[in-house]
Amino acid sequence: MFSQTVEYALRAMIHLAGEAPAARTTEQIAGVTLVPKAYLSKVLQSLGRAGLVESTRGVGGGMVLRKTPAEITILEVVNAVEPIQRIKSCPLGIATHGTRLCPLHKRVDNALAMVEKAFGGTTLAEVLADPNRSVPLCEVPRRKV
Repeated sequence: MFSQTVEYALRAMIHLAGEAPAARTTEQIAGVTLVPKAYLSKVLQSLGRAGLVESTRGVGGGMVLRKTPAEITILEVVNAVEPIQRIKSCPLGIATHGTRLCPLHKRVDNALAMVEKAFGGTTLAEVLADPNRSVPLCEVPRRKV
């Protein structure tokens, strides 16, 4: 349902959230998330333009979150790289439908609305705190959020 770019952005943000407030280099993030470094650089640029991450310079520099993991939702990450496109008018351009969606497209839009609600109500901190035995990313020790 979501693109590889969204997956990569989520992996990077979960990693940064788990390491917050420490900075991580693109190379470090790529190694842990298994995202190609060149592609990750582009994803991080999009996340930066959205105000979710920033680059710090100097010894120990790298990428850091601009807000706490408890303040960043999954929806913000998704929308930073590939915004969810709700259906506002007939995608087929049928003039008689206009903004009144047919039953199929109405259901698709309702599903997108549910995804937005779920992602908008879930923070990076909540993902990391989930008691599930399967941890996000690699099985490495995580810092407390």
